[in-house]
Amino acid sequence: MDIEDGPRGARAEWAVVESGIGPLFLAATGRGLVRVEFHAGGNRGTRMPERLAEQLGGPAVECATGLLGEPVRQLERYFAGALRAFELPLDWSLTTGFNRQVLRELATGVPYGTVVGYGELARRVGQPGAAQAVGVAMGANPLPVVVPCHRVVESDGGLGGFGGGLETKRRLLALEGVLPEPLF
Repeated sequence: MDIEDGPRGARAEWAVVESGIGPLFLAATGRGLVRVEFHAGGNRGTRMPERLAEQLGGPAVECATGLLGEPVRQLERYFAGALRAFELPLDWSLTTGFNRQVLRELATGVPYGTVVGYGELARRVGQPGAAQAVGVAMGANPLPVVVPCHRVVESDGGLGGFGGGLETKRRLLALEGVLPEPLF
């Protein structure tokens, strides 16, 4: 179940959780998971709740009622190699227009263990000349890992960019069997 837009001023709950790629900042509203951010340790992590509150126009409180219980469980299973598809309600209110269209196609049309090119994803949403705009949408993805922007690569097989860093992208693709595990 996905929520398109909720009322401005939504209350969000957040937590920082450890993962196979480092600490993740997770946030959910009563409508669903709304934010996943990489590298949530240290000073960077302390600014994330305030920024989220500004984006949503409502308070962000540290995990209070358990809205993050299921997302945390599913992410733990994913990083353990036991989950191939997330089944979570998503709150899409932090994305709009073309970006939302591309991210929804990515979420539903690019399964675990596969990759898609930027141009191919643009074609799938009816904008065959918009490969660069797809790259912008990937960079603005508020739900990485769950909405798997790490599965989008260059047409020549190159990794392309990644907001979490290329090493994080390599690790996620290796977890899914797309790339070999590093030797050391």
